[in-house]
Amino acid sequence: MNERIVLLDELGKEQEFVILATFGLDDEDYAALMPANDIESPTYILRMERDEEGELLLVGIDDDEELEDAIEAYEEMQRENLQ
Repeated sequence: MNERIVLLDELGKEQEFVILATFGLDDEDYAALMPANDIESPTYILRMERDEEGELLLVGIDDDEELEDAIEAYEEMQRENLQ
């Protein structure tokens, strides 16, 4: 069973997500998430960072190239898991 996490959306409303996978790429760590109540929704890829207190933060990826690389790495991981 996949782990679940509650995040605040852009309107400050709580939304539950399923953590599909975490993975590293180019010295960064990423998480692939899907809304728990909408399995038809696209997968979200977020960068994992730590704040000053060491708390885990999930951050949106603004750089298009970084996002494309993270998506490719996640999709490759998924293909390998199917074999």
